[in-house]
Amino acid sequence: MSEQTSTFRALHQPGNPFILANAWDKGSARMLASMGAKAIATSSAAHAFTLGKPDMGHVSRSEAISHAQDLAAATPLPVSGDLENGYGDSPQDVAETILKAAEAGLAGACIEDTCLPSDRPYEFAKAVERIEAAVEIARNLKSDFVLTARADGVMLGTYDVKEAIRRLQAFEKAGADCLYAPAPGSLEAQAEICRAVSAPVNALAAGPFMQHSVQDFANIGVARISLGSALARATHRIILDAGKAMFGEGDFTAMSHSTSAGVIDPILAAFDK
Repeated sequence: MSEQTSTFRALHQPGNPFILANAWDKGSARMLASMGAKAIATSSAAHAFTLGKPDMGHVSRSEAISHAQDLAAATPLPVSGDLENGYGDSPQDVAETILKAAEAGLAGACIEDTCLPSDRPYEFAKAVERIEAAVEIARNLKSDFVLTARADGVMLGTYDVKEAIRRLQAFEKAGADCLYAPAPGSLEAQAEICRAVSAPVNALAAGPFMQHSVQDFANIGVARISLGSALARATHRIILDAGKAMFGEGDFTAMSHSTSAGVIDPILAAFDK
C-alpha cells in the first residue's frame, strides 16, 4: 500500500495533470483501469445513487469507507475517497474519518468545508481547524496519504472565488497536499486559483468545464482532473432516456447504442486471472 500511495502523490504535477477517474462500483473501476486510468476515486454522489439515495450527507461514514475499500480491492490502482465533510462537524470527526480511510487502504481523501446535509459552509476558522486535524492524523500514519482540502462554496453559491482562494490558501498553510474548489465558473477563475496557491490543484471536468481538454487544464497549471459524478450521471442519462422511451412509447431503440458483452466481459474477466 505504501507503494500505491507514493505513486499517487507522484502523479500530482502542476501543469501535467492526470485524470482521477471517479468510479461507483467494482465494474466501473475495472473498466476505467483497463482504459488507462492511473488512479481511481470514489464519488459521493455516484455512490449514493447506487444506494438509491440523494447526494450530500445521506451516506454514512461506514458505508462510504466500505465502498472505497471495495474499489481499492478491485484494481491495483491507488484509490482516493470522496469523504464529503468527514461525516461530522468537529475536527475530531474529520480526523477519525481520515484514520479509518487509511486503515481501509486508501491512498488519499477529499474533505469538504460544507456543513452537510445543508449547503452552508463552515465558518472560516472552523473550516481551517478541521483541515488542520486531518493533516495531523495524515502525517502520523504509517504510510503516505494525500489529503485534498475542498472549498465548495462557489459551486454551491454560498461564497465567491475570492473567498474560495482565501480558504484554499489557509488549507495549504495547514498542510493540505492538494487543493480543490469545484466549478469555479470559468477557466479563467480556475487559472486564478492555480496562481494563488503553490500546492497541486484539482479541477472538475463537469458542466461547462467538459468543453475543455486536458491540455487546456495543463496550460493553466492544474495538476489533477477529477470527474466527480459526471460519468455516473451520463450513465443515468441513458437509463432515463431509455426508460422514458420504453415505458412511455414502447420504444426500445434508445438501448441500441449499448456495448456488447464481447467488449465488456473480457475487460472484467482479465482482473480475475
